[in-house]
Amino acid sequence: MKASDLFVSALENEGVVYIFAVPGEENLDFLQSLKNSNIKLIVTRHEQGAGFMAATYGRLTGKPGVCLSTLGPGATNLVTPAAYAQLGGMPMMMITGQKPIKKSKQARFQIIDVVDMMRPVTKYTKQIVNSNNIASQVREAFRLAMEEKPGTVHLELPEDIAQEDCTSDLFEPIGHIIPKPDDTAIKESVKMIQEAKMPLLLIGAGANRKVTCDALKSFVDATGIYFFTTQMGKGAIDERHDQYLGTAALSSHDFLHAGIDKADLIINIGHDVIEKPPFFMKKGGKKVIHINFSPAQVDPVYFPQLNVVGDITHSIRKLTAKLEKQAHWDFSFFQKVKLEVEGHLGKYFKDERFPMLPQRLVNLLRENLRSEDIITLDNGIYKIWFARNYTCHLPNTLLLDNALASMGAGLPSAMMVNMLYPDRKVVAVCGDGGFMMNSQEMETAVRLKLNLTVVILNDHAFGMIKWKQQDMGFEDFGLDYNNPDFVKYAESYGAKGFRPKSDSDFQEILKICLESDGVKLIDLPVDYSLNHPILNVMLKEKVEKL
Repeated sequence: MKASDLFVSALENEGVVYIFAVPGEENLDFLQSLKNSNIKLIVTRHEQGAGFMAATYGRLTGKPGVCLSTLGPGATNLVTPAAYAQLGGMPMMMITGQKPIKKSKQARFQIIDVVDMMRPVTKYTKQIVNSNNIASQVREAFRLAMEEKPGTVHLELPEDIAQEDCTSDLFEPIGHIIPKPDDTAIKESVKMIQEAKMPLLLIGAGANRKVTCDALKSFVDATGIYFFTTQMGKGAIDERHDQYLGTAALSSHDFLHAGIDKADLIINIGHDVIEKPPFFMKKGGKKVIHINFSPAQVDPVYFPQLNVVGDITHSIRKLTAKLEKQAHWDFSFFQKVKLEVEGHLGKYFKDERFPMLPQRLVNLLRENLRSEDIITLDNGIYKIWFARNYTCHLPNTLLLDNALASMGAGLPSAMMVNMLYPDRKVVAVCGDGGFMMNSQEMETAVRLKLNLTVVILNDHAFGMIKWKQQDMGFEDFGLDYNNPDFVKYAESYGAKGFRPKSDSDFQEILKICLESDGVKLIDLPVDYSLNHPILNVMLKEKVEKL
């Protein structure tokens, strides 16, 4: 059979449903093979859009999302989503084209070493040089993409290899059982937890999976131990739970960190140092048990005293079976912190000033969305407010990236969410800066007849960096810009555009958008004036008094 046909058959064999792509001439044989397959080709307007959609597919399904580009500039445009998926633990496969490797027809035009370029941001990167190896290389790439920790893989298919005739049998996809944790490590963990006076549970991104989430809730219910999450661990347990202490949107000096500082033991499940630190360890300070699929990477701010390595769910269930509430555990300070957190987070929920405070937006979205509905965040200062203030009822209902923390992913992620869960309401919250980095995917969303709402927080500036600039005592400089008319921009793609003039106007528009089909955009003026006084000044002062 033709090599490109074999490649597509190998993808079908892996259960691939979509390929997100910006094809080039070096992909044409593959494209022709794809035409006759059951896989749906989704053409995007930029390779980043294709990559972010594929990564989000992997994040939500556990199966690699697949994206395709040509050589040279097409491949370089996939580097950011490659790193996004790799750092975030999202299984994704990239396929890139290449000029013929057996006989040059255009000298070095557009040719760079894509395989070597992808090496630092992938788990596996390979050029296919023998068409008879396609089936085995695809199977190996998928195996590695899904193996803990999930991530990015890459195969380069040269034009002449794609055209070859080959004979190769497909390889049956098989899974594997992740080893169970060592009994000695479990026994030592139980001893450390029982002997602690104020143990605290941390839930990271690696634990934010449905089966693990059920085990985590059973652990908390059985022991009464309070828990907090990283930003990417949000929703692993319903955040309305009595023992929920908060989300570490900052690394220090939040109400939550007063509780962390008092804890003498942190049971850290599913977190690694790729995600921004939820707290800093200090020599001679609290003890940390690291429970994950692999041992902890030692870092100046993270050096746990015990590793429990193996299947996370099994580890949690073993601990739950061997632990019960201890009479000497004292959670009174955590209860005090929880009251402070709840009192502070809701302080501006009813503030109707306009332009709108991000805290107010968080509250209005929570009031108007069901438990199963999903918000995708781009990257900006508003991410901190959503991580701190938005109450998740279910896993993966607030999708954000706190590993690569790339701008430009919010809209493509929302598009993928709507394709996977057409019965859920989907809202992409983007800053004006992040939105413009992949705003052209509005056309893709309209073409695919998707149903989603994009809320643009418009401050005509890179707001996150302005906040950092102010915190460092620097003058306001170099971070302002002009925006297009976002309403007309949305309408030019065939979407609906809205620009609220007041708080009540926004509420009416939001309800219209959530209750109607199609792609909608809301250009919302935002007031970031409280970012510095709350996050940089007030929190530090209040936390020190707790």
